[in-house]
Amino acid sequence: MPKNLPYCKKPLSIRILHVLSQRPDSTGSGIYVQAMLREAEKKGHRNFLVAGVQSDWPPQLPCIDNDHCRMVTFGEGDLPFAIAGMSDVMPYASTRFCDLSADAIDAYKAAFARHLREVVDIFQPDLIHSHHLWMVTALTRQLFPYIPLLTTCHGSDLRQFQNCADLRSHVISGCQGIDAVMALSHAQKQTIVKLYDIVPESVHVVGAGYNAERFTQTVKPLPEPVQLVYAGKLSHAKGVPWLLQALSGIDTPDWHLHLVGGGSGEEKEHCLALARQLGDRLTVHGAVPQQQLAEIMGQAHLFVLPSLFEGLPLVVLEALASGCRVVATALPGVTEILGERKTDFIDLVPTPRLQEVDKPVAADQKQFTQNLGSALQRQLWAARKHPQIDLSPIADRMAAFSWSGVFRKVEALYLTHAG
Repeated sequence: MPKNLPYCKKPLSIRILHVLSQRPDSTGSGIYVQAMLREAEKKGHRNFLVAGVQSDWPPQLPCIDNDHCRMVTFGEGDLPFAIAGMSDVMPYASTRFCDLSADAIDAYKAAFARHLREVVDIFQPDLIHSHHLWMVTALTRQLFPYIPLLTTCHGSDLRQFQNCADLRSHVISGCQGIDAVMALSHAQKQTIVKLYDIVPESVHVVGAGYNAERFTQTVKPLPEPVQLVYAGKLSHAKGVPWLLQALSGIDTPDWHLHLVGGGSGEEKEHCLALARQLGDRLTVHGAVPQQQLAEIMGQAHLFVLPSLFEGLPLVVLEALASGCRVVATALPGVTEILGERKTDFIDLVPTPRLQEVDKPVAADQKQFTQNLGSALQRQLWAARKHPQIDLSPIADRMAAFSWSGVFRKVEALYLTHAG
């Protein structure tokens, strides 16, 4: 090397194995995984993905080549049952973990173990980034104790841990051996430490982000009627029945609800039955791609998320970035996004008391519906008068949740643990 020239060390390129036990193109965790794949590639890292899919429905992933993916197939192929979902109601056909027999759990773990061993042998990762503090993450720790393991908690895993006491023996010891846990919020960090007995120093709050290039504010249409959007699973845990009941009691100002999202089983059918009672004031879109969701939000005046349990709801960020007013339950993840900011275009509704993790106490349901209705009516009238909102009071909060900003924190942990 010539003298007197500064030496600049080349940034470390890391081989990262990403592991997700369900579809990588649906739900918040799938969006998160895709963002990590994109941001890691931008920084020159090499990616490989192991995920779970239906045998007859391969995912479309523009962020990674097919030859760097390995899919565990459900329905046929590797496992005869539908995908075991991290939520009890998924936007596609799924199996609840609590309904799996001991033999089915053994087969589930064996299928993931087989694929993980083969991929690790071929790809030789420097580290593994898994998602959810649950069964596949614990299995990964047990299979590869010599490879650094970092895990993102998404919130649904905490609910499984609390609801499925019989399955904790498959999870607890493996998750306690994770090198670094990444939490979506400070409140979630406290829950992780308490439930899994993991030392606080091993749990890092990195948050989550939204696609600021896709979700942008545009000129809203005239609010005649006011356009509302709900986006999420059609399930009780997301508060959909109480939202529909609250809207049924609001006649003025005129409104139209766009119901976006999939679901399954009796809860989906219950939600759709209630939705049909709203007649032509409602459009059911089903599950849609992110680009279509962005287009719907761009034309909407008000977004509502009456959820009873969330990690860090990215959809709230997407709605705000699209210029929507927001009515949401005052969950820790929601308040983490908004901080202490008080604005006239956000209404937070107290959550009802819950039995188990996400079922409202019967005595509180009427008041919850009334509170939702009051918040909705306030924001409907506000949207009628002022369809455009000024996002400047929360601009710094929005900037803090970009995917590039989130990945800087994740990459710092990668570099620390990859050696």
